[in-house]
Amino acid sequence: MDLGLKGKTAIVGGSSQGLGKAVAFALAREKVNVTLCARNETPLKETAEEIERATGAHVLPLRADQTHYDDIRMIVQKTIDTFGRIDVLFTNTGGPPSGDFFDFTDTGWQQAYEQLLLYVVRICREVIPHMKRGGGGRIINNTSVAVKEPYDDLVLSNVFRVGVASLAKTLSRQLANDNILINTICPGFTRTDRALELLRKRAEVHGVSVEEMEKRTAGEIPLGYIPSPDGLADLVLLLASERASSITGATIQVDGGYIRGLL
Repeated sequence: MDLGLKGKTAIVGGSSQGLGKAVAFALAREKVNVTLCARNETPLKETAEEIERATGAHVLPLRADQTHYDDIRMIVQKTIDTFGRIDVLFTNTGGPPSGDFFDFTDTGWQQAYEQLLLYVVRICREVIPHMKRGGGGRIINNTSVAVKEPYDDLVLSNVFRVGVASLAKTLSRQLANDNILINTICPGFTRTDRALELLRKRAEVHGVSVEEMEKRTAGEIPLGYIPSPDGLADLVLLLASERASSITGATIQVDGGYIRGLL
């Protein structure tokens, strides 16, 4: 199936590992020019080289801290300078610390706000004018199933990721006439380094091994296993493509059936 993505340009946040890396790989296989962003330079460069070897796509790795507005502006400007356009934006950052309400001071709340919500506001502000000049684009925000069913031990994620989904819904109506489609995806427990970290912490709390906690977690997912990042990357490809030209303002979970709610 031709997704109509060849020759387009994408910015992929948090792309040196995990879900961001899977999305960057998927886009590169479709011959999309990809800007990779991450804070740690060594894994970022290694991922860029790995993607280029495997796909032959053009990759621009940029070391950046997406909580810094100057870094966001740099990402957007260097992408334009290198590729001349921006067609796809995948917003994605690492998750905040786990914990309940009384575990965090104002500092923790402020850091989570800048990491999860303010970052999306800022990069959308910088990218959207370029998409308008280019005749359209796709913005896909990576959040969490916490948007639909909050986790007891992820209060920071619960609060600010809902804000991202609300922002996307608002922008989807404002940008539809510009052919800029914006959607939100909500991964459940996915086999990433972040997920393994959460498993270790939950295993400590419950006094069991990591293997036992992983087994329990998989048992709560109707599919019976913890999905890999590839399934989420496939959805991103669809939403980024011409095949999804009527989908905007949607909030879609990718969770193996974990969420029980209808909405």
